[in-house]
Amino acid sequence: MKIDKTKIDIKITNVIEEWASKFDSLKRWLTKIQKKRMSALFLYHYCYWAELNPDQLLALKDDRSSTKAEELLDTFVADKDTGLTKSEKYNVVISVKSFFKHNYRDLARASGAIEYTPKQQYKPTKEDLRKLYRQCYNPRDRSMLTLICSTGIAKETLSNLTWGHLEDDWQTKDTPHISIGSELLKGHGRGKYAGVQQETFLTPEAKRDLIEYKEWIEKKMGRALTKEDNIYVEVKEPFRPLSYDRVGGVFDEMAERSGIPFSPHDARRYVQTGLEEARIPSNWARKIRGRKVRGEEAPYSKPEIEKLRQFYRDEGVSKLQFVTVEAISEEDRRIRALVDNARMLGVPEDQIEALLNQRGKTWSKPSELAYRMRAFTRKKETEANGGSMGCQKIVSEEELAGYLANGWRVQVVLPSGKVVISNER
Repeated sequence: MKIDKTKIDIKITNVIEEWASKFDSLKRWLTKIQKKRMSALFLYHYCYWAELNPDQLLALKDDRSSTKAEELLDTFVADKDTGLTKSEKYNVVISVKSFFKHNYRDLARASGAIEYTPKQQYKPTKEDLRKLYRQCYNPRDRSMLTLICSTGIAKETLSNLTWGHLEDDWQTKDTPHISIGSELLKGHGRGKYAGVQQETFLTPEAKRDLIEYKEWIEKKMGRALTKEDNIYVEVKEPFRPLSYDRVGGVFDEMAERSGIPFSPHDARRYVQTGLEEARIPSNWARKIRGRKVRGEEAPYSKPEIEKLRQFYRDEGVSKLQFVTVEAISEEDRRIRALVDNARMLGVPEDQIEALLNQRGKTWSKPSELAYRMRAFTRKKETEANGGSMGCQKIVSEEELAGYLANGWRVQVVLPSGKVVISNER
């Protein structure tokens, strides 16, 4: 059956809730793989084409000597009218074979053979990364980008990273150390991956962005973060940890806004290239990226970590850092300051993002953005006062006493030392 994706109701956003959750065989499979939604969607396309549900697919292999399942997959590959691209068909085959494998009914290796040459791997340049950075509209996204491009941490690991993975005094170090056990790395410590450990570091700019993000999210959450807390969380209540899929979504949105194709795996290639250019020994580079080091039976000792840190700091940082003072224009710095002040004044994140997305459409200069933000703030004040217009001002400490004497009240103290006051009743 030809698959017309525009006419089916199952999408990547609902494939698990609306379809996969109805089959135990699918739920069992999804607990064992990383790319849950995408893989489930590819398997859905196959079931749609075959006009069989997952349980009926597995039943083709009730008799382990039967080749009906393999023959069906071969027929799918040979069908030129599936409605799928070659890359989509390739991923469907991978998902189907994975589904059978994790339900202990492996298909013959020769089944589903398909010729497909993946696109050439993309290696972002520093200018590409600066463009992405300029499209990060909150401290969390900026930190995620600089952290992943300095550490080479994989997407799945990033979604499970906690503050406890950072060394205790990380804020006092120029290149803070992050130690990640095998349970969060590829292979999860099983078989040939046993004993793998990632010992990686933050560049100074990644450390700066992480500190800024930590202070920002703690203020939003109204509490101090603990070692058990996930580092990256949603920016709205209830501040859930970012899932594997949502981590990818953050980078997808960043890439869409900037026009730069980018994924967490591209960041790993960026780190690998940077370490190669820095001529860091291959075994050390593999340790930084969380790969198996030949002949190693135990994690590095503390003195060895310090040697690795020194090499990373002296040779690696200059190759990996990409945010510089020159890279951010004065106009962008003014816009960022306006955004930070808007957050302090309580302008919602979705409204801020909507305003930023209008750049070049309804505004082009920081002064125009400031006007639009003030208009939104005045509108919210009017609504809160039942239609009665209140007023806010930003004043210096020297001016504050006079305003307080006339009935004004302090709303918030800005990082600059100036004070937001209001005469709202």
